[in-house]
Amino acid sequence: MSETRASDTGPAEAVERHSFGAEVGRLLDLVVHALYSEREIFLRELVANAADAVDRRRFGALTDSALALPADAKVRIVPDKAARTLTLSDPGIGMGKDELAQNLGTIARSGTRAFSQSLADAKPEERPSLIGQFGVGFYSAFMVADRVEVTSRKAGTDEAWTWASEGQGDYTLAPATRPEPGTDIVLHMKADAEEYLEPLRLETIVRKWADHITVPVTLVRDGEEVPSTRGTALWRKPKSEVSEEEYTEFYRQVAHAFDKPWATLHWRAEGQLDFTALLFVPGMKPFMAVEEERESKVRLHVRRMFITDEAGLLPSWLRFVQGVVDTEDLPLNVSREMLQATPVLARIRRAVTAKVISELKTRAKDAESYATFWQAFGPVLKEGLWEDAEHRQDIAGLLRFRSSIEEGWTSLADYVARMKPNQEAIYILVGDDVEALKRSAQIEGFSARGLEVLLLSDHVDAFWPERMDTFEGKPIRSITQGGDDLSAFEPAVAEGDAPADLADLLPKLKEALKDDVSDVKASQRLVDSAVLLSAPAFGPDLQMQRLLRRAGRGAGGGMGGQPVLELNPRHPLIRRIAERAAAGEDVGEAGQTLVDLAHVQGGDPPRDPVAFARRVAAALAQG
Repeated sequence: MSETRASDTGPAEAVERHSFGAEVGRLLDLVVHALYSEREIFLRELVANAADAVDRRRFGALTDSALALPADAKVRIVPDKAARTLTLSDPGIGMGKDELAQNLGTIARSGTRAFSQSLADAKPEERPSLIGQFGVGFYSAFMVADRVEVTSRKAGTDEAWTWASEGQGDYTLAPATRPEPGTDIVLHMKADAEEYLEPLRLETIVRKWADHITVPVTLVRDGEEVPSTRGTALWRKPKSEVSEEEYTEFYRQVAHAFDKPWATLHWRAEGQLDFTALLFVPGMKPFMAVEEERESKVRLHVRRMFITDEAGLLPSWLRFVQGVVDTEDLPLNVSREMLQATPVLARIRRAVTAKVISELKTRAKDAESYATFWQAFGPVLKEGLWEDAEHRQDIAGLLRFRSSIEEGWTSLADYVARMKPNQEAIYILVGDDVEALKRSAQIEGFSARGLEVLLLSDHVDAFWPERMDTFEGKPIRSITQGGDDLSAFEPAVAEGDAPADLADLLPKLKEALKDDVSDVKASQRLVDSAVLLSAPAFGPDLQMQRLLRRAGRGAGGGMGGQPVLELNPRHPLIRRIAERAAAGEDVGEAGQTLVDLAHVQGGDPPRDPVAFARRVAAALAQG
């Protein structure tokens, strides 16, 4: 339908009023209330549309000189607080009357998409980078505006038209004037959207979302036009054209860091997936005033336009990686919520993760350099052993450990290569401090037989062996779990005096300590220490039990039962207590002291510090 009305500036003009295409009203409601998480997204969408229009005109000028762009082509943003309007102007390809109706009046109609389909025969290097699309993205303007007016003049014509709507189900088309080809979008702002008339707020939004698009964006502030974007998408440049200084500067910008990157990954994926990535592994662990988030913050861009840093482009165990992934295969107007269900993004995640793993494998060949990375981010990488079955074996090859016999860091593969001919398991000892683990009573018998033990001191080390219980067919076994048979290995030196006879002592201690330990037995694993506590062969090891106790799960962590008390039958203290047991004396109190000694040397407090101190004082008094 059409109607005639008087214009504000001249004689009556024909103004056509049309209803939106099917279900646009429903779409508008969806866009305004559900599609986007942040209202500021409207500016990203409109800037993208404007930049797209400029690229389309630039492409058209390759074959039609009449479409040539002005030398200073840019997108202009003009806030007007007095009039409560925000205007975006571009010198792009523009739209005629029919295109305004088709692109803005029909549900999710995309002028960009139709144009893209017409480029099938164009050379790849000549194709413009189309980042915006009228339709859903354009409708985001109604999140902040009561009324939107679009005045456009198609390049190569003298005719201009104005499309206007209040987003209530219809729009108008009217003849207009515009001195040059291009488009002006005027937003009449809602009362609760005044913040988007503040120049500083607008500049912040543009810098956040559109800082790297090819078309300059300027903002009119205090009567002056100032640049609002840097305009260089470093990741889009060939590697040969990017200097190390440029990489470092960009890394510091995206990572908010001051160090230099330890590794830089810059590549272009083409084929089934089309994306460019520029990723960095930091040179040092960042300072975190509070506990860091566990989600990856790699930035997702669509054709240079920032979308989100919450797309989870890398798994949480690679969250230290910083940078940008820029794809051609996603629509710009996709929200963070919609991303989670996008199959394309899942394929990009797999490809990016595989690339990072491959780079780490390559860099791991330089042991000295890799040690720097491992000390900063090894604990984070280990989390993947617990939560990522798909990449568990890849991660296993990247692990590095301290060793009971080797200096520096060692890998599981190196450990396996050094295993004794009849050694069946990879031995590990988990605790809070490597130096304390080296002196642990748990390790004495293994060291005496030349058996290597890997020393693990990160918090996650208490968990991941449960998920990755073998490496290259060798079981990974905590030496704090009883049952290790060391009789197959001869000690490197003679063990000294013959062992004491514990036939009388063991049953008496088992009875006296039945509430504290599950068993008392002679040990093959002790050389210098009198006692130690071990975990049952099945269930959590001692470090896991400590963590569970700290979490309030009780003795034994609420699982796995009480520990086993192991005695060194060659130690003078055990020999003396065995003699007392053989003579019929009560050894119950001595047994309590042995249990507390085992707790203390394992890094835990005695069960009853006051009673322990009393018993030790009494023993010292007796000489």
